[in-house]
Order: sequence, then structure tokens, then C-alpha cells
Amino acid sequence: MLEYDEKRNYIRMEIDCDVTYRLAGSDELHHGRCSSISGAGVSFIADRFFDPGKAMEINVIPKNTVTPSMTAFIEVIRSTQQGDGNYEIAATIKSIKGD
Repeated sequence: MLEYDEKRNYIRMEIDCDVTYRLAGSDELHHGRCSSISGAGVSFIADRFFDPGKAMEINVIPKNTVTPSMTAFIEVIRSTQQGDGNYEIAATIKSIKGD
């Protein structure tokens, strides 16, 4: 059995891959970097702040072609400004979009 210290329902995996994202109801596509993902949430680096509660669609694009990309509908929990001026966006995964 795997042991981990986090008190979460799902293990968080640290990753580093591209993401595209857009606000619900918008066609304007933005690019960022995914930093972690779990069965219930995702965090990524964006160039702007998003208010908690904002609904978005995100597409996580793995570095290798063996792993398929994942498109999910998310809700922003928090935006934390980083030292470089970008923002770490933490969000809850509301649903995963099927093919």
C-alpha cells in the first residue's frame, strides 16, 4: 500500500506540462504551465489573476504522445501571485470532457 502525508482524497502529482485554458463562454484561448494535478483538482501557472468561482475549460497537454491530453471543466479556488508576476491558479475539477 502506498503511503503519503497529504490529507486528501486523491494523491497530488507534481507535473510540468503545457495547458491551454479559457473562461466559460469565451473563445479566447490562453496558454500556461500545469504544475500539479490530482483526481479532484489542478494547479497551473497563468499570466493573469482569476477570481474564485470563475468557471473555465482547461486542456492539459502531456509532454509525451503515449499519454492522451485531458480536457476538464474547472472552478477557480484561488489565484496566488508568484515572484515573477505570474499567478498560480488552483482549481477544482468539476467534470472531465469525453471524446
